Amino acid sequence: MRINRVGADISVLSDQLPVPGIGFLPINAFVLLAAEPLVVDTGLSLPDRGFMDALGSVVDPADVRWIWLTHPDRDHTGSLFDLLEAAPQARLITTFIGAGIMSTERPLPMDRLYLLNPGQSLSLGDRTVTAFRPPLYDSPATVGFYDDRSRACFSSDCFGAPMPTAELADCGDVSDAPSDALRGGQLLWATLDSPWVHNVDQEAFRRTIQPLREMDPEVILSTHLPPAPRHTTEFLDLLETAPRADPFVGPDQRALEEMLAGFEPAGAAPAAT
Repeated sequence: MRINRVGADISVLSDQLPVPGIGFLPINAFVLLAAEPLVVDTGLSLPDRGFMDALGSVVDPADVRWIWLTHPDRDHTGSLFDLLEAAPQARLITTFIGAGIMSTERPLPMDRLYLLNPGQSLSLGDRTVTAFRPPLYDSPATVGFYDDRSRACFSSDCFGAPMPTAELADCGDVSDAPSDALRGGQLLWATLDSPWVHNVDQEAFRRTIQPLREMDPEVILSTHLPPAPRHTTEFLDLLETAPRADPFVGPDQRALEEMLAGFEPAGAAPAAT
């Protein structure tokens, strides 16, 4: 994992996954070094990703007071129980439905839950974070938040985009990506991750974006995008066009078989000469 810094008090724990035919998808978790330190999501549910080591280089897990689970998909919960064990004073911020979904995998310590709904706020000692429902999401449990001190918007999956290279996927500023690749990637991700966007009333969808315009964050921090300072207006204008974007159609079985046929068999011996 790579660690990127955003201002004085936010660290981005950056990971990424190659997605055949699409690009490299950023997978970020975050550490907000508030008076009461907060960790946002806990990385991929794959072995040997090094999340706890990366986290320990930023903050002592024993000092973590809050864990914000933006939603319980497997790319957000990988080291959740490891962190709960290493951070005995931390409480897990989620919603009623988020806790219910997580409990189908493994029982949660109910006395460590903190249920927070969109529109509600929480003090971290030196700042207040306010929960909101992002305009695009793929889980009914999704809740992002705005930090009034850093003016950072933690948007969960919303605003994500696959990047054309692995290096761009875990870079420190999305401005390093070509603008056409960024724009195309964000519309692709919007229709892939939130296919329901094609079925909504466009004016009603536009109204869900207005609170973010009023919030006017200094930086957008998405799970699936490099840090994005000073891109808010651009991103929100693009988001309004998502209902009119081409729907995502994934590979079918024939395409999968063609893809597999192009792979070198694992451990194949070289041809005899």
